[in-house]
Amino acid sequence: MGLNRYADHAVAHKSPLLNAMTHGVMNGGKRVRALAVLAAGELNGAATPALLTVAAALEYIHAYSLIHDDLPCMDDDDLRRGQPTVHVVYGEAQALLAGDALQTLAFSLLASRDVELSANTQIRLIRELARASGAVGMAGGQAIDLYHVGLSLSQTDMQMMHQLKTGALLHASLVMGALCGEGDVNEPIDALNLFAEHLGLLFQVVDDILDASQETAVLGKTAGKDDAANKPTYVRALGLEGARDYAQSLYRSALAALTPYGERAQRLADLAAYCATRVY
Repeated sequence: MGLNRYADHAVAHKSPLLNAMTHGVMNGGKRVRALAVLAAGELNGAATPALLTVAAALEYIHAYSLIHDDLPCMDDDDLRRGQPTVHVVYGEAQALLAGDALQTLAFSLLASRDVELSANTQIRLIRELARASGAVGMAGGQAIDLYHVGLSLSQTDMQMMHQLKTGALLHASLVMGALCGEGDVNEPIDALNLFAEHLGLLFQVVDDILDASQETAVLGKTAGKDDAANKPTYVRALGLEGARDYAQSLYRSALAALTPYGERAQRLADLAAYCATRVY
């Protein structure tokens, strides 16, 4: 969705950009952010076509962030989802441009006249995604992470960092899905905030556990990279078993946050269960 409209132009100009963008988006992945959009939207009675558009926009932003994270100036990784990273295949310049293009494509999708949402809702979606992916969200969290390589970081500060780096986009996925619905938009957004906070941290803690306990073939990316780079992680702060206990605590808290919704929140509960059980 969205990429196809650029295909003819890219082919006509013999540009490798579309291929680099496609490699970054379509090389597998868990699609957790897209699933969060769909689950929150279903909870609030949203129509599927609009949710799919929003889900695609979130995945484009996530893919752009991974392409840039893997660059030599960032994490310098050669593997992503079991395949060579975009800059390894297409070069650093094309990888940088592919990330830039996916970021702008996400906002183009949300602003499209084809989206079956009110103009006011579209503006709210764009504003939410911009906040979550910018300096007070994902990009800001990544900056803090890079700054603290080799430095100590308290668990409280590390939690704040990951609420920006990982949690902000997951939170936006839930809020944006809810915004697409026909129910009382403020009530589910308020109720989802706590769930989103626990889910975002859970996802990051599990990532740290996997990085420390699984092999490259299982992860699809270089195992032990965070520890080798002396990055602050929950495993480094709490130990492996302590991090596993913390993950289970976050999972229980996430489920508790959904209690007011009852069975209507089953898809969100399933998403939390997936994020928790992939530890093992």
